[in-house]
Amino acid sequence: MAKTNPFQFIQQVRSEVSKVVWPTRRELVLTTGMVLAMAGLMALLFSLVDLVIRLGLTGILNAFN
Repeated sequence: MAKTNPFQFIQQVRSEVSKVVWPTRRELVLTTGMVLAMAGLMALLFSLVDLVIRLGLTGILNAFN
């Protein structure tokens, strides 16, 4: 790897950062809402799966007592 001096490094970093396309406020709010909604749905799904498994295991274990 070629070594660059600190000044060149800072110039390269500034050049790359200028290429970044930052999201608009609307896009940020929309995607944040989507992430929170999906996280809530997944939490609900896993809770229901956990409940079904717990009820099934409880039923099986009580059948042997």
